[in-house]
Amino acid sequence: MENFTPVTATFGGILIGLSALWLMAANGRIAGISGLLGGIMGAPKGETRWRVWFFVGLIAGPLVMSLIRKDFLDIQFPVSGALLALAGILVGIGTQMGSGCTSGHGVCGIARFSARSIVATITFMAAGIITVAILRAAGGLS
Repeated sequence: MENFTPVTATFGGILIGLSALWLMAANGRIAGISGLLGGIMGAPKGETRWRVWFFVGLIAGPLVMSLIRKDFLDIQFPVSGALLALAGILVGIGTQMGSGCTSGHGVCGIARFSARSIVATITFMAAGIITVAILRAAGGLS
């Protein structure tokens, strides 16, 4: 964990929590990214604008930060593009099967003491840990 920075990680976590709280207080909605994005195309009248702006904020935030700190978006993945694409597809399938994603279950669901979200979060964290362990043992990750 050579890039772990507890101060910025804590600050980022606080911002995520405040954003989720703000969305719940302002709109009565859960900040689950997969549901938010999935609902943009088929959202009922009056539901599209805030979803689009939330998504724009997800993209604009890192871009603005990269203007402040030039190396902010200098990210390297230790896997091939094909493996990264496969991982993205599997995450998408998992969010559909689990009726939500890490932000919906892990941030918002646990904060609401949802048993379903606690089980989902434990499940996807365990699956991630096991996957990394297997890939490292097979020499796929360093």
